[in-house]
Amino acid sequence: MANIKSQMKRNRQNEKANARNKSMRSELKTRERNTIAAAEAGDAEKAEELLRETQKRIDMAASKGTMHANTAARRKSRLTRRVRTLLA
Repeated sequence: MANIKSQMKRNRQNEKANARNKSMRSELKTRERNTIAAAEAGDAEKAEELLRETQKRIDMAASKGTMHANTAARRKSRLTRRVRTLLA
């Protein structure tokens, strides 16, 4: 345990950021799963809507620093490609 006041504060901040980031990553995984499930079910309209919303959330995570910009781009690309092939 840290004895320095600034380090104690930094530890508290890190715990909060860690919880926020974990929550965001979990939400993204759930959204991606739901999007793929809708595409597999053949519901094109719902899949497209979920895809747009998921891409928006991925961009948000990248802008907040939860994930790297290149990681966000890769995940969006893979998700879009998978949805398109399932709906085709």
